[in-house]
Amino acid sequence: MTLAVFASQPARSSGRRFFEAAAPTRDDFQRDRDRIVHSSAFRRLVYKTQVFLNHEGDLFRTRMTHSLEVAQLGRSVARALQLNEDLVEAIALAHDLGHTPFGHAGQDALNQCVQQLNPAATVGTAGAKTLSGFEHNLQSLRVVDELEHRYPAFDGLNLTFETREGILKHCSLNNARALEAQEPGGVGRRFLDKTQPSLEAQLCNLADEIAYNAHDIDDGVRSGLITLAQLADVPLFDEHRRATLAEFPDLSQPQSGRRLLYETIRRMLSAQIYDLMAATSEALKSQGIDSLEAVRQAPPLVCFSERMAEESKLLKRFLFSALYRHPQVMATTDRASGVVQDLFRLYIDSPAEMQAHFATQADVLRAVVDYIAGMTDRFALREHERLTGIQWLGGAA
Repeated sequence: MTLAVFASQPARSSGRRFFEAAAPTRDDFQRDRDRIVHSSAFRRLVYKTQVFLNHEGDLFRTRMTHSLEVAQLGRSVARALQLNEDLVEAIALAHDLGHTPFGHAGQDALNQCVQQLNPAATVGTAGAKTLSGFEHNLQSLRVVDELEHRYPAFDGLNLTFETREGILKHCSLNNARALEAQEPGGVGRRFLDKTQPSLEAQLCNLADEIAYNAHDIDDGVRSGLITLAQLADVPLFDEHRRATLAEFPDLSQPQSGRRLLYETIRRMLSAQIYDLMAATSEALKSQGIDSLEAVRQAPPLVCFSERMAEESKLLKRFLFSALYRHPQVMATTDRASGVVQDLFRLYIDSPAEMQAHFATQADVLRAVVDYIAGMTDRFALREHERLTGIQWLGGAA
């Protein structure tokens, strides 16, 4: 496929941190994708929470299935806009590699633990001594830069600048300054200059949002925590539910609820994707974008129309109040937060309880954060039970 003039071109990549000769049959972004898929961190995503904890049901989304859905949506849009599909896929598959067990509850708990122990603690990429707090995007970068040990010549996966830039979706100014100090002109620079990443990175950001909004509706209804009746108050969903029933009136029967849900979500996804394509094409045209450098200097370009952006905001607001803050979800995530907090305190006090590679590191805090962030849900629960004697399913954790 011929790429647009504003797409990322592997032949013009800003390169890798460590030189490697070109592969005979794959370009650099394809190699990035393949390295991510074969990484240990990627395999662990299958046992990491999206919304529902891993043991709560076999059909609920995990970080891995979420990442695959983001990659699929991203590639579809990239193909239509003549962007680089392989770069989009690589970013999508890697964007959650640094996520903790237990989803955002685990991330928030780990961040709180670090801040309470030492507000100026080192928890970012290796060698940056002024980083503070825990950011899962920054941890994802650390995974691909440092924590994967697969190659004899370097730590990490040695991904291209473009993939690493896309992985670092958000970054605080303090952490961006620290990244810039250790890698001048690197992936932290744009947060200081207030410039934009590639269109492929921007696309992954919005594909991430589209994917989790859709699959959280599916998982929420499947769990029984939200209902189709509640979703009737969400304009973006109800518009497509009504259209579905108009074409297939038999789906109004109670036994057809699952088909109605799937078809409504499918139409909702399509509407968002086509809106994104049209709005982004218009933004590229109105801004006169004719190069990758012009992309970086422009405002964000991958976008929804104003109407779709507002409807998406209302959907997210509904999911936040009805699902993410549902008492049953909150009770589970509160317990999960307690598990992370307990593990943090136990490992800080007794580093030898960690696996040998982490237990022998001089920077105990850095080792504890990396160890916990890399855990799957079930490994964290097993460790918590081993160290405390408390069984998650047998009583309060």
